[in-house]
Formats: sequence, C-alpha cells, structure tokens
Amino acid sequence: MIKYTRLTLLLLLLLAACESKDHPAKNLVDVSKVNSHLILDIHYATDNNFLGEAVYPAPRCFVVKAMAGKLDSIQKELESAGYGLKIFDGYRPYSVTKKMWEILPDERYVANPVKGSRHNRGAAVDLTLVDSLGNELTMPTKFDDFSEKAGHDYQDLPQRVKTNRAMLRNIMEKYGFTAYQNEWWHYDLADYQSYPILDVSFAEIDELAAR
Repeated sequence: MIKYTRLTLLLLLLLAACESKDHPAKNLVDVSKVNSHLILDIHYATDNNFLGEAVYPAPRCFVVKAMAGKLDSIQKELESAGYGLKIFDGYRPYSVTKKMWEILPDERYVANPVKGSRHNRGAAVDLTLVDSLGNELTMPTKFDDFSEKAGHDYQDLPQRVKTNRAMLRNIMEKYGFTAYQNEWWHYDLADYQSYPILDVSFAEIDELAAR
C-alpha cells in the first residue's frame, strides 16, 4: 500500500483542481440554461434515429460557450418575428460518432472517426425553425435524411419550403455560422477547428461545471 505524506496529498489535490479547471469540457454549456425558450428534440436520446437506439442518457444539448451566446441571440431575434429554434443535436461524444460510422460509413452524412466530428467539438448544431406555437416549419426533409433532398442545392421543392430553408440559413449565417452543404439542418461555428475533439459523458460535463 502506497503511503502519501500530507504535502504530497496536497500537491495531488491541487493538480487535480488545476486539471479540472483547464479541462476543455469546461467550455461546454447546456443551451437550456442559456435560453429556456429553445426547444429541444434530441433524437439521439430516443430510439427515433438511424441507429435505432438511444445513445444519449438524456435529451440535453451542450455546445461551446461561444455558440450558446449566438443561439441565444438568434432565438431572441426570431421571437420578435414570431419564430424560434428547435434543436436536434449539439455536442456528441466521440464514442457515439464511432458507433454511427459502424452503421453508416458515408462521410457525406457521418464524420469519419479518423478525423472526428464537428459535433465532437461542441461547435456544431443541428436545428430547424418553428412558429410561435412551436410547430416546425416545413423543410426539404426530416432530420437525418440521407438523400440528395437534404442538400442546400436541391431545388425540386415547393417555393415555401425553399423559403423556409433560406430563412434558417440566412439568420444562422448572419450570426457567423457556416452551413454544411449536404444537410440543411447542420451549422458550424466558423472556427470549429479551434475546439478539441472530446469524448466526455453528459455526467462528466455536469461534474466539471460544478467544480
């Protein structure tokens, strides 16, 4: 059995405190705590997704602080016009990306684990627009539709649908987001590469936030 001196224990505790303070996951925040009006429909916390099983323990959405502030501003601007945001996904643990790749190894729709996902960085968000009653506006496809119709360039759509898609893109780009071309619902922070790939659980994020 290893015996530690009081000084050694103190140093170990200080080291642990510093590590938790500097942990990159400390930059992740729960969007619902930033703006409670944001509607969450986290498919990966249910079996209503292409995996056919829940891979998140709870319907929660974490993103980096910079994104949370932007989403708050977008929600407030949309509300003034009678609209709002519904979020499908934000931060995604790296282990979940690996599971997705096993089922759908297609880089158009799922990040290759070799590169990691923008979602793994907490710097990507999947979302749509809703009206003042919380009803989704009609978009080209449902969330996680892996067809050409989900792309921003697809034009064989009613004008109303193209208008809705453009409305979402316009306000997201106004606040500095970039659209992912193959998925109308996916937006990234322009500097997403500056954030590290993470594989921490929701519980670990809560624990770090509490320290």
